[in-house]
Amino acid sequence: MHKERYQISDLILIMDKLRSPGGCPWDREQDHKSIRRNLVEETYEAAEAIDNDDADLLCEELGDILLQVVFHARIADERGAFDFGDVCDGICRKLITRHPHIFADTVVKTSGEALNNWDEIKRMEKNRQSAVSALEAVSKALPALIRSEKVQHRAAKTGFDYRNTEEALCDLKNELKELEQAIASGGHEEIHEELGDLLFAAVNVSRFTQTDAEKSLSDSCEKFISRFGKVEELAKARGIDMKAADMDLLNSLWIEAKNK
Repeated sequence: MHKERYQISDLILIMDKLRSPGGCPWDREQDHKSIRRNLVEETYEAAEAIDNDDADLLCEELGDILLQVVFHARIADERGAFDFGDVCDGICRKLITRHPHIFADTVVKTSGEALNNWDEIKRMEKNRQSAVSALEAVSKALPALIRSEKVQHRAAKTGFDYRNTEEALCDLKNELKELEQAIASGGHEEIHEELGDLLFAAVNVSRFTQTDAEKSLSDSCEKFISRFGKVEELAKARGIDMKAADMDLLNSLWIEAKNK
């Protein structure tokens, strides 16, 4: 099946062959749940390629995501649920319906108006009669920081929101105090709850400051790894065993690495 250049139809045929009797044993054994994680991981790898401005890697990772779409569609087709054509048909219809300013006579002047139209059409399509139903519809499978931002954003559209950054920051400080009290009392369930409230409040601050909480935390992880590496280098150069050293010494190395 060697060709100069392949198309989506070739990918579908390849997947059909892999899933058919006599095909690949591993591919034939898979179902939606067994390859669920693959779809998530490939999506994150594509996101990393975007963050790194790596066009070649992005092209490759988008192909991996496309493979997952075709894989899931094939599994569904075998069960009589839907096929790849239904997937394409559905998204095309959705794009046409939710862009009436392009495919109908609705007039919008800004991207904000276009987005509001999209949300309103989506609300009607999903038959969401209450404001809470829009919050409940935010996927529970999303990373918690992203889910928090989306829930807060939808709540804000009903008018339920802080008036400014200062109010959001004040709530963050109050949640920190409540967490400190929970830790002092020693109740694990209360600590669990208050820690969640603190993180949720931090996302509110990120939203008001127009900062991506997920990326901000990810960047902090990278910064920590980089500084930890410097601490390790300093410790090695000075003959310090990090496992045996006390925290005051390690903290002094951390401050030195941070200043550098």
